[in-house]
Amino acid sequence: MDAKHEPALDCARLPRRRALGLLAASAGALAWPAAQAQAGKAPRLVTVSGAITEVAYLLGAESQLVGTDTTSLYPAAARSTPKVGYMRQLSAEGLLSLKPDAVIATTEAGPPVVLDLVRSAGVKVELVEADHTWDEVQRKVQAVGRAAGREAQARELQARLDADWAAARKQVAAAGGRKPRVLFVLSHSASPQVSGGRTAANAVIGFAGGVNALSGFDGYRPMTAEAMASAAPDIILTSGQSIEAHGGVEKFWARPELALTPAYRKRALVTLDALLLLGFGPRMPQAVRETHEKFVALLA
Repeated sequence: MDAKHEPALDCARLPRRRALGLLAASAGALAWPAAQAQAGKAPRLVTVSGAITEVAYLLGAESQLVGTDTTSLYPAAARSTPKVGYMRQLSAEGLLSLKPDAVIATTEAGPPVVLDLVRSAGVKVELVEADHTWDEVQRKVQAVGRAAGREAQARELQARLDADWAAARKQVAAAGGRKPRVLFVLSHSASPQVSGGRTAANAVIGFAGGVNALSGFDGYRPMTAEAMASAAPDIILTSGQSIEAHGGVEKFWARPELALTPAYRKRALVTLDALLLLGFGPRMPQAVRETHEKFVALLA
C-alpha cells in the first residue's frame, strides 16, 4: 500500500547536536502525560496506520486524535486530521509538536531513531506487530483501547469483529471448488511490482480462497515479462489507486507484461481500495468477502 506520499523530515539524518536540542526543547513533554492523567483528561493520541486510525473512530475516540499519518484516509473525517507524514518517514519534531500522550503504530513505522526520540521525550509508543494475520487486527483493537482508555469498548468491538471474521471465513470455506491463481500488482508509481510471500497481498489472496501465482520469494519484485509468463495467473488483483495511477482500466491492461497472462485473455481483474484490501484493519472481513465473491464470479 505504498502510495505516493510527501516525505516528512527524517530525524535519522539530523545531526546529533540538533537531535539532543530537540529533546531539550521538548522537556515540557516529559511531565505532560502525567499532568493530563492527574487532570482527568482523555489521552491525546497520534495513530500511525490507516487501520489503527479506523479503530480509533470505531471506538469513539476520534476526539482524542491530535494527529494521524498520511495512510489514514478512512473514514473521510480522518483526512482532515493533522498529518505527521508517511508512516515510514516520520519526524520526531512533527510528532512531539502535537503533544501526544501516546503514539500507536505498527512495526512497519519508522525510522526507529525517530520513535526512540519520541519515547525519550516521555511519550508512550506502542508498536503493533504487522504479521498479516487476524491476530494483527485484534492487537490493533486492543492497543487503541488501552491507549485511549476505552478497553471496555474495545472488547465489545472485538467480539463483533471476531463474529464477522468467522462468518467471512465460513463463506470462503463453503465455496469449495478450484482455487484461482492470483497475481497482485502494486502499481501506484511508474514501476509496477508484484507480491511474493510474507506480504499483506499474499495473505489476502489466501484468505479469499485463491493461491498466489508467484512463489519462491518474499516481499515485492519488479513486474517483468518473464515473471508474468511463468506465473500464469487466472486473475490479476490490484488496488483502485493502481488503476487510477495508470489512467483507467484499459491503460492498465495495455501494459505489455500483462498480455502474457491467462488473466489478460479474459480481462480477469479484481480491484479494491488499497487501505481496505491491504490495511488489515476492522474492515478485513469485508475485504475478504468482496475479494472472494469477485474471484468466484470470474471463475464462473
